[in-house]
Amino acid sequence: MRPIGPNGYPVAISGFEVVSFLRGDEAASLDHGELEERLEEKSREVFRRLYQGHLDLRALREQRLEEVADAKGATRPYVEAGHARSLAVVFGGVEASRFAYRCKGRENLHPADAWLNLPEERYSHGLRRLAAIEAARGSYDSSVEALWRATGQKVPKRQLEELVRRAAMDVEEFYACREAEPTGDGDVVVLSCDGKGIVMRPDSLREPTRRAAEARSAKAKTRLSKDEKSGRKRMATIGAVYEVEPRPRSADDIFPAEPAGQPTPAPEAKNKWLTASVAGTAAQVVSDVFDEAERRDPDHERTWVALVDGLCGPRDYAATGRWLARNVPAGRRSAQAVSSSMAA
Repeated sequence: MRPIGPNGYPVAISGFEVVSFLRGDEAASLDHGELEERLEEKSREVFRRLYQGHLDLRALREQRLEEVADAKGATRPYVEAGHARSLAVVFGGVEASRFAYRCKGRENLHPADAWLNLPEERYSHGLRRLAAIEAARGSYDSSVEALWRATGQKVPKRQLEELVRRAAMDVEEFYACREAEPTGDGDVVVLSCDGKGIVMRPDSLREPTRRAAEARSAKAKTRLSKDEKSGRKRMATIGAVYEVEPRPRSADDIFPAEPAGQPTPAPEAKNKWLTASVAGTAAQVVSDVFDEAERRDPDHERTWVALVDGLCGPRDYAATGRWLARNVPAGRRSAQAVSSSMAA
């Protein structure tokens, strides 16, 4: 345990060298970019020490519990202090020390881990959130570099992939627990779908695409032909459902004629729900989108607006019309399908 200062807070946070560094000759010799980089590095260390100091203070204040048992009711009668585990946060590496409640032949229990809501692995929720954000923007390699630039933490690529997978597992639970925003009587239900072809490994293509790709012979050694490109992708589909207050706007509302004019704000989406899949078909994703819309408006009392990708042809619009005729009473058949290519 680190030593304690006079105010009951660990002295680990009292060693701020930033001010003395700024007053010294080394800082005076740096240009503004180098100084910015050094201060960013030192500021992370300051906050890491603050974080570590708070964990140390919690360890000092932890009270021994009279009885601790696991989910099956098996008690842990013995207690040992000073059991530490590492934690990588956005400021750097820290350690959390806590009581371990023990019993021979059984796994140790650490109630303080639950109080802190610590993850199973060493990476904090803050790092996991950044990993998920960066992975959605680009490759895993670029995500590793982005985390290093933002936090100074080196997360190996394989572990970053696992963090992203675990983050994706919570999507359905997130929507199930999220409190819905209030909606107005005139709000419409909006359904939206889009797709994007993704280049895949041959063993991950859908069976018809794989067979078509195998039937083609390579026409060039260094550059793929047009036909070869069409047999290398798998369609990823994303769908969304949300509610919005209708707010008609003219072209002048969006692009004011006067230079000083301000555009009329667009309506904001409420209770947005998203789903996406590269494993399932586009039809499965569209079906999930309609199921979510049905859940929100089972009696079809509200206006539905469906925005579909320009890839859809006449048969897709015909299918939408048949669905409306089958599921929506004639008096309430107010949903409309709008092609994104036409809407643009």
